[in-house]
Amino acid sequence: MNYLIVGGTTGIGLELTTLLLAQGHTVYVVARTNRNLPDSDNLIFIQGDASTKEFTITGLPSELHGVAYCPGSINLKPFNRFTDDDFLAEYNLNVLGAIRTLRQAVAPLKAAQGASVVLFSTVAAQTGMPFHASIASAKAAVEGLARSLAAEYAAANIRFNCIAPSLTDTPLAEKLLATPEKREASGKRHPLNRVGTPADMAQAALYLLSPQSGWVTGQTLAIDGGMAKLRLL
Repeated sequence: MNYLIVGGTTGIGLELTTLLLAQGHTVYVVARTNRNLPDSDNLIFIQGDASTKEFTITGLPSELHGVAYCPGSINLKPFNRFTDDDFLAEYNLNVLGAIRTLRQAVAPLKAAQGASVVLFSTVAAQTGMPFHASIASAKAAVEGLARSLAAEYAAANIRFNCIAPSLTDTPLAEKLLATPEKREASGKRHPLNRVGTPADMAQAALYLLSPQSGWVTGQTLAIDGGMAKLRLL
């Protein structure tokens, strides 16, 4: 099968790329650079930046069985310190980047006659957290986009779902996990007493991309160590 991973050179995207390659799939990876990518005959690198209006994905196959849009951002500060440009940058990367990708992927997704799209939200989109106004509002839009497209393309047998992680040990979060003390404190905020790993998220994405989740669409799957729903006494 053919899969497109945008942002597949680091963190969750790289882990997902590695899992798909291990299953023998052909993986098209779009990123600014090809650093960290494994050496595989089944991997096709496409240079591109989804945050630009000129973003173009060249060389896609006639059929795509799945797409994962993995870019994200962490910009945390008090609401009164956010500028218009902060909000616009988050929306551009997280929402418009996904839209630019999907516009170009819809035709080969339709041609597969059974395909899946995975987008990434955040636990903060549905669980109010201080200092998250910018990213939470952008990721809430991602969830709305996924539900809308799930309805629109259900007849074409294209499924759209979101994964909503809590704090995950990726390069994006390195400042938040920079010391053992910070890592321990972050872990203790979660009922399962640790932060997430790229493998936690990639395994969930792998399931949503696979035929095993063939009756799942329009959903947001919380992979968050219990953060959104559990309160321990």
